[in-house]
Amino acid sequence: MSRFVVALGGNAILRSGEGTIADQRARIRETRDALAPLRERGHDLVFTHGNGPQVGNRLLAEEQSEGDAEPLDVLVAETQAQVGYLLQTGFGDAFGGPPAPLVTRVRVDPDDPGFDDPSKPVGPYYTADEAAEKEFQTAEVHGDGAGTAYRRVVASPDPIEILESDHLAALVANGDGPVVCGGGGGVPVVPHGDEETGDEAFEGVPAVVDKDHTTRLVADVVDADTIVMLTDIDAVYQDYASDDPTPIREATPAELRALRDVGEFPAGSMRPKVTACARFVDETGGRAIVTAPDSLAAALDGDAGTTVRPA
Repeated sequence: MSRFVVALGGNAILRSGEGTIADQRARIRETRDALAPLRERGHDLVFTHGNGPQVGNRLLAEEQSEGDAEPLDVLVAETQAQVGYLLQTGFGDAFGGPPAPLVTRVRVDPDDPGFDDPSKPVGPYYTADEAAEKEFQTAEVHGDGAGTAYRRVVASPDPIEILESDHLAALVANGDGPVVCGGGGGVPVVPHGDEETGDEAFEGVPAVVDKDHTTRLVADVVDADTIVMLTDIDAVYQDYASDDPTPIREATPAELRALRDVGEFPAGSMRPKVTACARFVDETGGRAIVTAPDSLAAALDGDAGTTVRPA
């Protein structure tokens, strides 16, 4: 039996312009049905997922609250549990048993250069005047409406290890149903030693980890053969911003890196997926697929999406 780690992102959980729990439940049911080919082919599944809209809603609620704001690492943990629960109830027994959500922490380097250059947009959109009044750092982004928009930006360090690796491996080995883990890239933490006991502990930091990089770590922990990145776009494209983009149906890690290094894939879009997929295939000899939920069946046969294979 092959083991797949499936990263649910973009419209796999929530379509643009929606946001209610009812919207998420409906979209999760659609995604469950789109994932039927994986069930029918008997693959063992582990799921990771994004949490951008959910964290954005929580950040907005925190801004509107009169009480003390909850730290970002706590919001990431909260939304991991929220999305995990929605997947647990929405998927049901469709994949051999109800999913088991695991709140996941990832260790990051406190000296990661990402902390010196916060660049990951999170939370709601602001006008220039609104952004100027915020106590946190903001940056100009491509808004979803007319005019210039700004969003809060936070650090996005690379994940080094999954602290719940042993628990994750045990749950997967149990085989009673798929595991949901690494939500939103995991809660980023750094070592925080206890001087009195000498024990090493960890504390959360105000950052957001890219889920695609964490998905690669999850795949390593569970000895996966394949990772599948489900996103809003049906494939990785060359010249995506042009009038005539070309889908990349199959590529080696070296071919994707060559395109990435000449600026082919945007940093806030396909670049982390391409980088994570290339590294996974290089290190394991496995396979990586990038596609949209509705194209999954064809992508598994190489007729849609983008498949990354060893050279």
